[in-house]
Amino acid sequence: MRMKIILAPDSYKECLPAQDVAAAMASAVRASCPDAEVVELPLADGGEGTAGILTHALGGKTVCIPVSGPLGVPVQASYGIAGNTAVIEVAAACGLSLVPAERRNPMIASSRGVGEMMMDAARRGCRRILIGLGGSATCDGGAGMMSVPDLREALSGVLVTALCDVDAPFTGPRGAPRCFALQKGASPADVGVLEKRLEALADRMRSETGCDVREIPGAGAAGGLGGALAAYFGARLVPGAEEIMDCVGFDSSLADAGLVITGEGCSDLQTLAGKVPFGVVRRAADVPVALVSGRIRDRGELARAGFYRLVQVTPDDMPLPLALQPAVAASNIRRAIVSLMDNDLWY
Repeated sequence: MRMKIILAPDSYKECLPAQDVAAAMASAVRASCPDAEVVELPLADGGEGTAGILTHALGGKTVCIPVSGPLGVPVQASYGIAGNTAVIEVAAACGLSLVPAERRNPMIASSRGVGEMMMDAARRGCRRILIGLGGSATCDGGAGMMSVPDLREALSGVLVTALCDVDAPFTGPRGAPRCFALQKGASPADVGVLEKRLEALADRMRSETGCDVREIPGAGAAGGLGGALAAYFGARLVPGAEEIMDCVGFDSSLADAGLVITGEGCSDLQTLAGKVPFGVVRRAADVPVALVSGRIRDRGELARAGFYRLVQVTPDDMPLPLALQPAVAASNIRRAIVSLMDNDLWY
């Protein structure tokens, strides 16, 4: 029987989309194991790449519209439409990748463009919205999104499902400001201000909708957008990776598989809070899962989560700007996969 190998990576953020990561892995697997049956299943968790993967899986089309970017400058944002379903990712409108590193500032970054995408989908007749929450530059608790005039009225009766890349609550020690604002450009002092802003927003949401978002798992995703979607649109907040794996048929692909290879740009403790690799290892049951990521930290915790091999793609001495060049990243991925296949005992 031919060996069956499932390739189920997330994107390498700011570098390669999941489809390109899977393609680089596949070329290396075929070079090492020419007789293997290789199944490419690129995944996402609600962040970058979510709309493309789900739109393809649902047989939809892509539309592109101008919306407000995270700093107010218009950007071209794409989203998918399949029948009466819209597939949106917040990263297309207010993503961290849209803001140069030196200008990142969650004190002013706005999610308004997300609301404009939702309004456009409603105007096109969509009655269901799948919205991926991940990779945002914002921590505005959805205030920007809700600043779009008449948005609540336009989405009345629309079924909204939020695909969360983390299970963080709205506020508190694990909430949006304290856990994620620093990596979006906030200073330690800013974090305290953002926490107070979101606490005030939570009070307002409870007053206006009766929904207390403070402790809802996933409410802190995308800088608190998850909470606003739950409060104002009755959105169901679900683990993005799990929902996307269901949509692409991950479980059925496992039949007769001998190995699953997953990965992401950087794997660490946050991986275990709902990222793609953790979803993969939870679903894989008795099939061994190798984690092949750009950088790997917190190895002990990741190994205890069930990954049987941890392979870092980027050499420790390689400068990050060089490692993030797409051609270099693809080459590093192929080299890591060849090493895994040539030196492993999984078969």
